[in-house]
Amino acid sequence: MFQDKRLLIYAPGEFGRGHSKTAEGVLRYGRNPVVGIVDASRSGTCADVIGIRPDVPFYPDVASALSAGPQALLLGTAPRGGRLPAEWRADIRLALEHGLDIISGLHHVLADDPEFRALSARHGGTIFDVREPPSDLPVGNAQVLSVPAQVVLTVGSDCAIGKMTASLEIEKSLVRRGRKPLFVPTGQTGIMIAGFGISIDRVIGDFMAGATEKLILEHAPGHDIVLVEGQGSLLHPGYSGVTLGLLHGAMPTEMILCHQPSRQFIRDTTMPIPPLPEVIALYEAMTLPLRKAKVIGIALNCFDLDEEHTRREIARVQELTGLPTTDVVKFGADCLAEAIDKARA
Repeated sequence: MFQDKRLLIYAPGEFGRGHSKTAEGVLRYGRNPVVGIVDASRSGTCADVIGIRPDVPFYPDVASALSAGPQALLLGTAPRGGRLPAEWRADIRLALEHGLDIISGLHHVLADDPEFRALSARHGGTIFDVREPPSDLPVGNAQVLSVPAQVVLTVGSDCAIGKMTASLEIEKSLVRRGRKPLFVPTGQTGIMIAGFGISIDRVIGDFMAGATEKLILEHAPGHDIVLVEGQGSLLHPGYSGVTLGLLHGAMPTEMILCHQPSRQFIRDTTMPIPPLPEVIALYEAMTLPLRKAKVIGIALNCFDLDEEHTRREIARVQELTGLPTTDVVKFGADCLAEAIDKARA
């Protein structure tokens, strides 16, 4: 695909402001070299905003970044509904005119856009619409029961709360413990990081579970644990369908619950997030009768809290739920990897 391309990440006006999780995920976990970030509202380097990658500078626009030698423009923010903002067209056009590939996780299929398709053909750039699913997806029928590996699914008290990050940090901890984990991406950012996967929220409802099942069956051999990236939340009125499809397709042996302590309401609503024991009970009740999975650990997202406050929240949640709890970015995921090993035993 595009795993060896030098990336210019496109996040105009959004980097580090809550809607650039694709950009931040690729910067933190991606394998590609990154030459810069397009965001005229920022200056300095990436490290000045999120504390990592001092080697990645900001540029005010695509034109000023071309001298850095990018080979692909990666769209690093997620507009609500996955639509293409009209003001992005000029920059995408310019990138294509200079022969850059375009890597997009939008629902808007850029390769179907007549103008972009013509520019791509004329100047040699490729358009990667990573959210486009394969056409031969099955209906789920619980085939994951035949997989000998542990299957651990990250789930959330809300959407956009750190499920991918938790999965990737747990993967690193399990490798250090001698396990052979596989991270299975189910969203556009994970696909950009791992180089494979299916964006489940793009799949027709009847085939969501089957798509998840297909990913696990095809990639699990050779691994003793499969870490499935969660999507959405059973509590979110807009995205719960994707979460349920993943839950039933993955048929997890265990789950890790992701939660942001400072978030009181379901994103973009006035609906309060219930107490965590209720959230845990909901997820455990919704697993298939064939495999009653338990939530065995909590991954907190305390990006907006200082270290002292984060430690207090970890202690509070651990006492409330009786489960090992950590912020995987600040303190690592070793306690969650240990819980996974204990569950296996």
